[in-house]
Amino acid sequence: MFQPPIFREERVDVLQQMIQAHPFATLITVQQGQIVADHIPLLIDPNLSTQGTQGSLGTLRGHIARGNPIARKLDQTIELLVTFNGPHHYITPSWYQSKKEHGKVVPTYNYIVVHARGKIKLHQDSNWLLEHLNELTNRHEKGRQDPWAISDAPEDFIANQLRGITGIEIEITSLQGTWKVSQNKTAADNNGVCSGLKSQSGQAAHAMAVCVDARQNKQG
Repeated sequence: MFQPPIFREERVDVLQQMIQAHPFATLITVQQGQIVADHIPLLIDPNLSTQGTQGSLGTLRGHIARGNPIARKLDQTIELLVTFNGPHHYITPSWYQSKKEHGKVVPTYNYIVVHARGKIKLHQDSNWLLEHLNELTNRHEKGRQDPWAISDAPEDFIANQLRGITGIEIEITSLQGTWKVSQNKTAADNNGVCSGLKSQSGQAAHAMAVCVDARQNKQG
């Protein structure tokens, strides 16, 4: 992806934390000459490679329907691309202090995104799948008043469900991150953006306000 240096994020721990916070991914593959996108949640193990070695960029794990044609059509000579979208929001020039001063401002869009690349490994072993599904479920049920667990369902029902999915594992070979959060603007314009976002309704605006404020404080 195109990355102006001012928006580039290269700290591996920051990129991995964004993936952990926003696990719903777009999995982009080449299948028999066609570009195909699938949309699935992926969990990241930030420390281990698929071989269990330390010091890697991490490993992504998820699952797809067994009928998904990835297994038979995937071009394994090309690394796949996985994208994770973080907070994003439209930014109006009306929030900039510089609009009042000289008017030389235009609208833009703030966003945070991480791209991961790697090669896919498929799993159909029931033990691997069950371990993955327990991890995935526990992650998303954590904190609920009455969390659901896989063990709540009948064993034969779960066994039948496992036969309908294929596990996927992607050892990350490269990570790219773009944090476009108004850091190319003046402090006064940043303050205006934060105030404007906080005045909006909706979680997306408030999440972006936090990002703008955090990056501004980091630079300061």
